[in-house]
Amino acid sequence: MSVEATARQPQPLFMSGNEAVAWGARLARPHVIAAYPITPQTVVIERLSEWVAEGKLDTEFLHVESEHSALSACMGASALGARTFTATSSQGLLYMAECLQYASGGRFPIVMMNANRALALPWNIYGDQQDSLAVLSSGWIQIYVEDAQEALDMTIQGFAIAEHAEVLTPVMLNLDGFVLTHTYEPVDVPAQADVDAFLPPFRTPSKMSLEAPTNMGFTAGPAHYTEFKVQQHRAILRAARVASEVDQEFGRRFGRSYGGAVVPCRCEGADVVLVTLGSVAGIVRETVDRLRARGVAAGMLKLRFMRPFPEREIVQALSTARSVGVLEKDVSFGYQGAVFSDVSSALAGSAARPALLNFVAGLGGRDISRNDVEQMFDQLQGATVQPLGERVRFVNVQENGHG
Repeated sequence: MSVEATARQPQPLFMSGNEAVAWGARLARPHVIAAYPITPQTVVIERLSEWVAEGKLDTEFLHVESEHSALSACMGASALGARTFTATSSQGLLYMAECLQYASGGRFPIVMMNANRALALPWNIYGDQQDSLAVLSSGWIQIYVEDAQEALDMTIQGFAIAEHAEVLTPVMLNLDGFVLTHTYEPVDVPAQADVDAFLPPFRTPSKMSLEAPTNMGFTAGPAHYTEFKVQQHRAILRAARVASEVDQEFGRRFGRSYGGAVVPCRCEGADVVLVTLGSVAGIVRETVDRLRARGVAAGMLKLRFMRPFPEREIVQALSTARSVGVLEKDVSFGYQGAVFSDVSSALAGSAARPALLNFVAGLGGRDISRNDVEQMFDQLQGATVQPLGERVRFVNVQENGHG
């Protein structure tokens, strides 16, 4: 009998993106959850704590005093061989910054949900992607999802990727704050038995043990430090292949897969392509369909992974594009967007060498409208190779004297 035939009928539930992540974490059966609530992530922690209190989830739930302590507790538990989960957002992620490097350097395969939210100052609780992209070099695998179903499924897949013997690297799962974390939609929830069959118990080759003592979290001087960093780098590179294999296996078992690190939409033969990250892919996809109906050769490339960065897949998907725009909710002040930097670097060595524009939008939760997206495609149709200082376009800016 095929794997598909043995899978249980999924249970559809109406839930938010936050609740979808909570369900994914619950189904993964973590041994330890350590967390501190912060808007707009709080619902994840509320649901998980409720299930623990009701006896529906058998895990050690630690409500700690800060995000720094949450990740520290997860590292300690992971060092003992426990499967661990946490969640955070915005300033909380930055409060964890010291621990992010510890977790990746210690090769602790923690899965953490980050509800993408603007950074202060000015203080703002709404969603952009400045927080996660600010820690892009922290050694974590970074995944960005479009909807609640993908959020649930990638929480489960995240554990399979992080805990793989060739990876052993923490995973950060990113959801757009409010736009996705608080939007409700039908989601298929897999049966626990099927997730148990897909996700084996966590086994790590090195952990704290009284029977077999080992040295962990030690100091390395100039003679050895580089080799540890090279091992980290190679592990994240291997995660690209592992993530593809995990997704394919997930598809065989549950009937849903996500097509790898990038998902092209009408990119073949497209003249103008907009690259997206996260939930904004939905409105861009609709705009592409409308433009195609008008005879415009438009396309979209949805990035799902920022680390490992899918350079080859991007170059292949954009091989026919005359101009490429990157739509992102962040900016590296004084230069350009972090996503644009990586995409343009990937395309620098390609044969196509398209004109490139960087569209910075949605900062602090500002709406990105259909009209905004159409205007981006209009600019791309007339785009030529621009000097560095003219590539960045802030979308829908109100010139009212601020700053």
